[in-house]
Amino acid sequence: QVQLVESGGGLVQAGGSLRLSCVVSGRTITSIPMGWFRQAPGKEREFVATIDWSGNYRYYTNSVKGRFTISRDNAENTVSLQMHSLKPEDTGVYSCAARRTSYSGTTSAAGSYDYWGQGTQVTVSS
Repeated sequence: QVQLVESGGGLVQAGGSLRLSCVVSGRTITSIPMGWFRQAPGKEREFVATIDWSGNYRYYTNSVKGRFTISRDNAENTVSLQMHSLKPEDTGVYSCAARRTSYSGTTSAAGSYDYWGQGTQVTVSS
């Protein structure tokens, strides 16, 4: 059984930083794309960032470009999201996701991901 467990969320003031981590168990992530999504209260889940299996290609939603960095450690079966210059509009539950098919492409479409974590709450106060 594949499980994704996020950690690192919390309450931070605007302008602060947080680092989210997602540990995957049940399969290796070496050959699969990973992604981060978030859902704010009363809103639809939205794409945040994705990274390809090699770690050489990363794609971000426009609102986080230059502030967030997605990375992966295949040896540790972990993907991370470093967040700087946080804004109140970054508040939400952040979830990591993984695709099932090896060497598949990166995508911002939530429906293309097969495995999901429960999420970690990020709250940015103004």
